[in-house]
Amino acid sequence: MGVMMKNDFGGSHTPKEIKDLWQTPKPVFRGMDREFEFVADVAANKANALVPRYITEEMDTLHYPWGAVAMPGEYVWLNPPYSNPGPFVDKAALEHQRNHIGCVMLLPADISVSWFMNGVDTANECRLITRGRLAFINAATGKPASGNNKGSLFLIWHPRCRHECIFTQITRKELYARGAENE
Repeated sequence: MGVMMKNDFGGSHTPKEIKDLWQTPKPVFRGMDREFEFVADVAANKANALVPRYITEEMDTLHYPWGAVAMPGEYVWLNPPYSNPGPFVDKAALEHQRNHIGCVMLLPADISVSWFMNGVDTANECRLITRGRLAFINAATGKPASGNNKGSLFLIWHPRCRHECIFTQITRKELYARGAENE
């Protein structure tokens, strides 16, 4: 008998209508962008896109070819809907394997869900954000919201890398410092 794993990110008290519309804090994105030089945001809309090239919900990133916005060897940014990140993990793995497109995906730090193991099985790096939680930008107010009930992590598919997943960590303070506007 196999172990049953949940699929969803549980524990959220966010209203359903905005549950999947949270934006990454800009210093977090900038810190990672300085390292990876993202060419596209593959799950965005006009109001929250962090890169000039982006794939909208209507374009459907799960079926849209990322090669239309990124070349082999380049990186894309992805902060997927937390209500069901599994298909996005699978899509990043597919684009990495077939097209050598790198992806940095921001996710809740929940190792009890099935998508986490799928990610660890296909990504090259799992970078844990330690010593604090992120305050995502509320879609309704445009302001950071405290009270995130889980930590966060990045799953990273490096475009030309084929080694097994390594685990690394970065503190929240260091991540925000890397993304400070005055650099």
